[in-house]
Amino acid sequence: MWALWWVWIVFALGLAFLEVLVPGYIFLGFALGAAVTGVSFAIGGALGGWLEGSLPITLLYFAVWSLIAWLVLRRTMGIRKGQIKIWERDINED
Repeated sequence: MWALWWVWIVFALGLAFLEVLVPGYIFLGFALGAAVTGVSFAIGGALGGWLEGSLPITLLYFAVWSLIAWLVLRRTMGIRKGQIKIWERDINED
């Protein structure tokens, strides 16, 4: 079941939906990693056959792509340098 391309795509969509509920780019990175893994299975070829042969290699492939996606998302959409929130007044005053 783990070697079916559509399972990985459904998993990616589920993680993307979870990202909407819990923002922070962590689930989006996992969703992109699952999508890349699913597309790799769908395309097939030597890479698809290699991934199909071993669950640990498939999970490592998924983890590496998830980390790359998370790092890219963090770099492009993360907190900018110099972005500081300055509080003008306390909510307990007045």
